Amino acid sequence: MTAVRRHALAILHAFEEADAQLVGKAVVLSDGTAGTVEAIWLDDLHGLRISIKGHPGKRPVSAVKFAQG
Repeated sequence: MTAVRRHALAILHAFEEADAQLVGKAVVLSDGTAGTVEAIWLDDLHGLRISIKGHPGKRPVSAVKFAQG
C-alpha cells in the first residue's frame, strides 16, 4: 500500500468517526447558536464543516461546543 493511499484511508476513517460523533448531537456554537448537527462535510480550504438544523450555512467544527445534558 502506498503512502498516499494510507493517508487517504486515514482521512476517510477520521471523517467517519467525526460523522458518528457529531451528527444528531446537540451543540452550541461560539456565536451562541444552538441546535442539532444535521450533517458534516470535508472542505478543501477549511477542513471539517457542519450544518445545524434550522440554521442555514456550513460552519467550522472549531466553533462547536457540546451542549451539557
